[in-house]
Amino acid sequence: SDLLLLDEPTNHMDSATVAWLEGELAKRKGALLLVTHDRYFLDRVTNRTLELDGGRAYLYKANYEGFLQLRAERRQQEAAAERKLQNIYRRVERFRDIEAAAREKTGRRELDIEAAASRLGRTVLELDHVGARYDGHDYIKDFSYIVLRRDRVGILGPNGAGKTTLLNILAGRRDPDTGSVRRGQTVKIGYFSQTSEFPDPRERVLEYIRDAGEYVTTADGTRVSAAMMLERFLFPPELQWVPVGKLSGGEQRRLFLLRVLMEAPNVLLLDEPTNDLDIPTLSVLEEYLDTFPGAVLAVSHDRYFLDRFAEKIFAFGPDGTLRQY
Repeated sequence: SDLLLLDEPTNHMDSATVAWLEGELAKRKGALLLVTHDRYFLDRVTNRTLELDGGRAYLYKANYEGFLQLRAERRQQEAAAERKLQNIYRRVERFRDIEAAAREKTGRRELDIEAAASRLGRTVLELDHVGARYDGHDYIKDFSYIVLRRDRVGILGPNGAGKTTLLNILAGRRDPDTGSVRRGQTVKIGYFSQTSEFPDPRERVLEYIRDAGEYVTTADGTRVSAAMMLERFLFPPELQWVPVGKLSGGEQRRLFLLRVLMEAPNVLLLDEPTNDLDIPTLSVLEEYLDTFPGAVLAVSHDRYFLDRFAEKIFAFGPDGTLRQY
């Protein structure tokens, strides 16, 4: 083909396949236009970046790393223009009209997902010689580990290795075939699975979040309503009464993430959390994990995300053994 169009090509690919795809695209002679939130992939494959922001498109002659610098410069210029408008406010009577124009000009809402976790006791999760076997194959073999209160663990392995199975065992959704799992009495697990969970696609966005709680208490003790948290998650009032089944895939992932966090978990299990999340949401999620007071275990092939959050790596071997790094 003369032009190759790729829509989120690295979603659900393991690390080896992503590396192979990077090599194939680097050798390719034709044009390439791709949508992706894999930041390392962008750096290694692209030489231009088209950003869609606030209903406008901006073209940068740079890969992702260069785009970040050029975008910062553009936003500084916009901020300077906005400050000039602020000075005009004092000299005109039509204050509100100009203020609205300034907001429309810069029109960028920021995402905020600050929330408090439930108290976590000394015992979190203890895996003792855990094993999982299916159809004569060991997916997890004799794995023991004590999860610590501030653990930041990334879980890696080829597709089909058993990574989601491990998370399901940790979450209590599946019993191990051998060994045992001990959970502390104060443990409250938040499980962000690969598939967003919407039992009723006709349920309204606000109703879906209210099912998790009318309010959430942030780290500074402030009580924030479900509607206000939705606004922080870029769901304005007019979108809060839309059926969840009408949302885009990315909006559904963002809404499901809010639902998980609204329940104030103290242990987070994340299964490919970067799939279908946009880069602003990813950045704020990473900042949230920086201050999250509990344990986080995440299955991911997003190398930027793993570099950003993980302090330990569990890597699946071909025989079901897990090696710790």
